[in-house]
Amino acid sequence: MQGQINLNADMGESFGKWKIGNDAELIRIIRSANVACGFHAGDATVMTETVRLALENGASIGAHPGFNDIWGFGRRQIQMNARDLEYMITYQIGALQAIANAAGAKVSHVKPHGALNNMAHHDATIAEAVARGIRAADRELIFVANACSEMVKAGHQLGLKVAEEAYVDRTYSDTGLMTSRSLPGAMITDPAQAARQVLSFIEEQAIITPSGKRIHSAIRSFCTHGDEPTAVAVASHVRKELERNGIAVLPLTEMRF
Repeated sequence: MQGQINLNADMGESFGKWKIGNDAELIRIIRSANVACGFHAGDATVMTETVRLALENGASIGAHPGFNDIWGFGRRQIQMNARDLEYMITYQIGALQAIANAAGAKVSHVKPHGALNNMAHHDATIAEAVARGIRAADRELIFVANACSEMVKAGHQLGLKVAEEAYVDRTYSDTGLMTSRSLPGAMITDPAQAARQVLSFIEEQAIITPSGKRIHSAIRSFCTHGDEPTAVAVASHVRKELERNGIAVLPLTEMRF
């Protein structure tokens, strides 16, 4: 079994007076924060507070760009011209880079959100637009991309560092995509089940579906959805079980690529 892994979480997804997730607790558990950039969630104040939380807790900071869809929390598909999508990615990364710079921090990775992430999983044109948008912002950014996806291919083709990612709290279909949230069993809310899934994926170096299918992937990072009410309990147990099995949990900036 490999000796190191990254745990990340989608964070900073509150907006104005609306609070989503328990970022203050979750940041103590995970090692990399994916910060919403104001399109699907977040605002300038929330972004600044989340960057400060990450700094205080030694977590690496990443941009979490999504579709311009506050109403749908970025989970509705939007068809876009590839160039417009590319520029939208760069725009959101740039906003977080400015806020991080003001706090004496640096953005080190990018992970697409929600429907954009799902569409880029299997659509090469969308995946390539996302990768171009990342490269335009900073060629040294780490592309956190769904395992076994077109994003992994696009990132490597453009010379980006790529961290293949799986999920702590989601099951998978035999296509390699996460099970649709509309279907039963899509979410994993039991901490023990989540830990078993993570350890089995690391041991097998594969996505393992409920049917038993194994899809090979060099997984480097696992994500917890910060907006889920069970996020803290699930992530805490997963980290404990990783460390109990001798696996170091590191920020993405300390991983080998």
